[in-house]
Amino acid sequence: MAKLLVKLQRYFRRKPVRFFTLLALYLAAGSLVFLHSGFTGEPTVTGNQRGHGAGEGPGLPYLGVMLLSRGFKAAAAPMMERGRRHGPWFKSTSKEPTERGKAGDHSTTRSRALRGRNGHEKEEDRARYVGCYVDNTRQRTLRGVSFFDYKKMTVFRCQDNCAERGYLYAGLEFGAECYCGHKIQAPNASESDCNMVCKGERTNTCGGVNRLSIYRLELAQESARRYGSAIFRGCFRRPDNVSIALPVSQVMLNMSVDKCVDFCTEKEYPLSALAGTTCHCGFPTTLFTLHEREDEQLCAQKCAGEEFESCGTAEYLLVYQTQVQDNRCMDRRFLPTRAKQLVALASFPGAGNTWARHLIELATGFYTGSYYFDGSLYNKGFKGERDHWRSGRTICIKTHESGQKEIESFDSAILLIRNPYKALMAEFNRKYGGHIGFAAHAHWKGKEWPEFVANYAPWWATHTLDWLRYGKKVLVVHFEDLKRDLFVQLQRMVGLLGIAACEDRLLCVEGQKDGNFKRSGLRKLEYDPYTPEMRKMINGYIKTVDTALKLRNLSGVPDDYYPR
Repeated sequence: MAKLLVKLQRYFRRKPVRFFTLLALYLAAGSLVFLHSGFTGEPTVTGNQRGHGAGEGPGLPYLGVMLLSRGFKAAAAPMMERGRRHGPWFKSTSKEPTERGKAGDHSTTRSRALRGRNGHEKEEDRARYVGCYVDNTRQRTLRGVSFFDYKKMTVFRCQDNCAERGYLYAGLEFGAECYCGHKIQAPNASESDCNMVCKGERTNTCGGVNRLSIYRLELAQESARRYGSAIFRGCFRRPDNVSIALPVSQVMLNMSVDKCVDFCTEKEYPLSALAGTTCHCGFPTTLFTLHEREDEQLCAQKCAGEEFESCGTAEYLLVYQTQVQDNRCMDRRFLPTRAKQLVALASFPGAGNTWARHLIELATGFYTGSYYFDGSLYNKGFKGERDHWRSGRTICIKTHESGQKEIESFDSAILLIRNPYKALMAEFNRKYGGHIGFAAHAHWKGKEWPEFVANYAPWWATHTLDWLRYGKKVLVVHFEDLKRDLFVQLQRMVGLLGIAACEDRLLCVEGQKDGNFKRSGLRKLEYDPYTPEMRKMINGYIKTVDTALKLRNLSGVPDDYYPR
C-alpha cells in the first residue's frame, strides 16, 4: 500500500495539473451533493404548536377562526409535498408513486345512472334515459367514439366517457359496449330487447344483441361539446356588423357542420359560424364575444346537406370552435424590467394553481414563477419555473406556503380557494398519479386516503385563514367562480397584477382555457370516498373559512361547497 501511495505521489508531482483537476472535480461533486440534500426540502408551515383541542376540527365552534389557524400548523408541516425553492438548479427529491389502476377501477362521483328497469322512467341530473334502439354493425346508430369493457362496463362509465368528449348521447350494447354520438340514426326497438345486464353492475341494463340502451347526457357542458374535431360553442344572435366581426364567409347550398368547419379551418380561423346556407369564419372579438348565448331552438333549422344536423339561420348563428389555434394570446416572455413588488398566487394544493398560472400567462403575456421547482411544469412551457422566486422577472409567484414569515414575504396576493372536497381529491390524485394522472384504486381503498384527509383537511382551512390574517392586499378568487365566469374573474386577477389586459386577448384566453393540465374524466371514482366522519370534519372547516371571509366583508364560500 505504501509503495502505491509513493508511486501516486511521484506521478502527481510530475503532472500537477491533473492532480488539481481531480481535486477540483471531487470538491465540486461533494458540494453539489451537500447543496442538493440541504436545499430541496418541504415547504414549511411555521407557527405555534397544536393548542389544546385544536385538532378537533368538527368539534370546534366555527367562529373560533384564530384557534383553528394556530392549531393545525404543526400537523400540516410534515405533510407538504412540494420542495421549497432556493435556486433554479435542483429538483425535488420526493418520489411520487405513479401506479395506476385498471381503467375499470375509476370514474367520477357517485353513479347517477338509474337502478333497475323502473329507474329508466326517471330523469336524473346527469343523464336521461331515452329508450332502446336498433343498432347495426355496418351502420352504427351512434357514430362517435366507442369503447368496450367485457368485465367492468357500467352505465356510469359509458356516460362519463361520452360526456368527457362532449357528445350528447351515450349508448350501451351487449352488456359491455359503449357508443357515443351527437344524434340517434335508427328507429326505436322494444324495451324488452334491451335485456342484457351490465358486466360491471348486475343491477343495471346495458342494451342487448344489436340493441342500444341510449341516454341523453344532460350535464354535457355545452362549451365542451364536440362535433368531430370541433368544439360546440352555442347559438348566438347575428352580430350587427357581421362582415367585420366575421370577415370571411362562403355560401354553401349543400351546407353541413363538417363543410363549414373544414372551410374555416382551411382559412385558418378559430371560429366557424353556420347561418343557414352561409358559413362565416372569424375570431372572438368585442364585436362577437360569445358571452350572450341564445336558446338552441332558435338555431334548430336543419342543414341542407345533412338532415340530422342544425345549421342555424340568417339571424341566429350556430358557432363551433375549430382546431385552429388563436395565436393572439400565445406569446409569453419575462418582464422587461425587474418587478417592484412580489405578488403571490397562493392556494392550497389541488385548488387549480397550475391552471390559474396558465390563464394568467395567456392573459398578460408574461411568465409566472414558483416558490418551488417542478421540472415537469418547466418542460410543459412554464419557463418561469427555473427562476428563483425573488428574481423579479415573473408576473406572480405560485406558492402553497401558509406560515406568517413566508406570507409576509409577498407584497400582495391572489388567494385561490377551491371546494375542499374537490381540492383534496385533486391533490391526492397528483400525489399518487402526477399532475394529470390518477391515484390507483388501492390507494383510495387503503390506509393512504384516510390518513391523507386527516392531515390535509385542516391544512385547507389554515391555509386560507393564514393568508387572510397575514397577507397584504389579498384578492380572493374562488376556483368555481373562475370556471363559471372566466372573463370577469380573470379581469380581476390581471387588475391586481397591474396589467391593462386587452379585451380581445382575454377573449382569446377563453378559447384556450384548458391547456394541457386538465385530468380526463374517464377514471374518476364511481363511489364517494368520503366517510360520514370525514364529511363532519370537513364541513366544520368550511364553516370556519366561510365565517372568516364574511368577517372581512368578503363573500362567503359558494353554496356548492356543502355536499347535497
